[in-house]
Amino acid sequence: MESIRGLKRSHKAGTLREEHIGQTVTVMGWAAKVRDLGALCFIDLRDRSGICQLAFRREEDVALYEKAASVRQEFVLAAVGEVVARESANPELPTGMVEVKVRELRVLDRAKTPPIYIKDDDAVSEELRLKYRYLDLRKPRMQEMLEKRAEITRAFREFLHGEGFIEVETPYLGKPTPEGARDYLVPSRVSPGKFYALPQSPQLYKQLLMIGGTDRYYQVARCFRDEDLRANRQPDFTQVDIEMSFVTMEDVMDMNERLMASIFEQIKGIQIPRPFPRLSYADAMARFGTDKPDLRYGFEIQDLSGVAATTDFPLFTDAVEKGEWIGGINFNGLAAAYSRKKLDALLTLVKGIGASGLLWVKAEEDGLKTSFQKFLTEQAASYLTEVLALQTGDLGLILVGPRNKTLEQLGSLRVHIAQEHLTLDPDAFALCWIVDFPLFEWNEEEGRYNATHHPFTKPVDEDIPLLDTDPGKVRAEAYDIVINGDERGGGSIRIHQSELQRKIFDILQLSDQDIEERFGFFIEALQYGTPPHGGIAYGLDRFVMMLIDRSNIRDVIAFPKTQTAQDLMSDAPTPIAQVQYDELHLTARRTEGDSIAEGRE
Repeated sequence: MESIRGLKRSHKAGTLREEHIGQTVTVMGWAAKVRDLGALCFIDLRDRSGICQLAFRREEDVALYEKAASVRQEFVLAAVGEVVARESANPELPTGMVEVKVRELRVLDRAKTPPIYIKDDDAVSEELRLKYRYLDLRKPRMQEMLEKRAEITRAFREFLHGEGFIEVETPYLGKPTPEGARDYLVPSRVSPGKFYALPQSPQLYKQLLMIGGTDRYYQVARCFRDEDLRANRQPDFTQVDIEMSFVTMEDVMDMNERLMASIFEQIKGIQIPRPFPRLSYADAMARFGTDKPDLRYGFEIQDLSGVAATTDFPLFTDAVEKGEWIGGINFNGLAAAYSRKKLDALLTLVKGIGASGLLWVKAEEDGLKTSFQKFLTEQAASYLTEVLALQTGDLGLILVGPRNKTLEQLGSLRVHIAQEHLTLDPDAFALCWIVDFPLFEWNEEEGRYNATHHPFTKPVDEDIPLLDTDPGKVRAEAYDIVINGDERGGGSIRIHQSELQRKIFDILQLSDQDIEERFGFFIEALQYGTPPHGGIAYGLDRFVMMLIDRSNIRDVIAFPKTQTAQDLMSDAPTPIAQVQYDELHLTARRTEGDSIAEGRE
């Protein structure tokens, strides 16, 4: 193997252009492709910036030619030579007008034949890609992702720095939390039987920073949640965490609108109009069946309960008698797109999400055609046409059932049909705020209230008296920022008075002992003069997914884990040696097939 000694890279491979013709350059990278044509040999040299072509001619230097011809894919090379015009130009390649006529070639390292193709359009399984992630990262698409992710992170930092925020790192080792997902626990070697928890978020620490006078804080924070994973969740993830003192909800939202506008302009070159639309939680659920509505298209939900008074259709009349609800959506212009077979497929879909059935209405030139035609009176047809705003070619879909559940089902149906039939511009972004969330959710199973967001969220001032009489009606000073149907950030104004914080803990049925053991230090801190404060956090991974149009969260993280929280590359998690159990004062409970690693550290 040859040494890099005496060489210094002068240019990156993907930066060479016609203006470099005549210059002597030194380039370094990996052999992406080798083509030995007998008299000519070409090597495509790849680094992070792209590819350039190295050229060798047998007649000019036989030894150098044969050395180049012996190179194999993914060998690490250094080449010195003159930039010349390329005889067979490739205008589709940024460097396709030039090549490097090499006079010195060094093989810095050899490589085995890679188990995956190092190209963007490979057909390799995700499992192999993750197992050989270091090879997968060499692909141009993955390098582009890492650069864009860094650019987006820098855009957050630069804006916040300009607004007077300071970046503060908070601890990874903290106290276990009683709410939310399960903690990842870390046993303490020096305190037998005691555990740290990895942070699900820096929530308490950033509030303590406000008590400590920091005033404006942010952090690109690593967070950890031991939860049942879904397709686009990771056990360890990154969020941009922000907190501000002496602010109202309006102050936080205004600053974040300017933040979003700055990032979209810097990263996408798009002007985002402000102020962003605001929808109450109740309004979002009533119109879209979700608190994460995609406002790039319509298909709004309509209350059709009044149709029961216009017909003796038993499904409608019985629903009203039972206190159930009737709702529907006009899918404008899609009547012809749904044959009886496709409508049957939609019926299967809605039954899969808990609906009892699906009714349809098609607006045709000679009137309405419905799945309940013999019960369609003139009054019912007029009512449905007016409330659903039906025009010729429209398709109306109707569900019946308990209101909240039916709204959610219609919301899912809305998204499904939009994804199936609408072609949305990837550079179209609809941002909105969702506000006036309920402070609490009733947990039927446990017979108590849970915090909708977290237990440190401040109630709306005028609702505070309801804490004693009807907690379920209390609204939170919380706000989510929704972009194209996904929550990209969420936050709230925090409780800054210890008495109110204790009252919230009481409603959540935390005992005095629980409060003292888990939050005693925080309750005490609140008693030493706490400014009104609030903040927000953005899921950085999902934010990057949106801005670079990737659908898989594992494609925007350098070293992700699988859906079962496995690291296929390093084979983590793995068993530990018995000596480590002993040092941590732990006893292993084995199940069939388990093993404990042998050996010592």
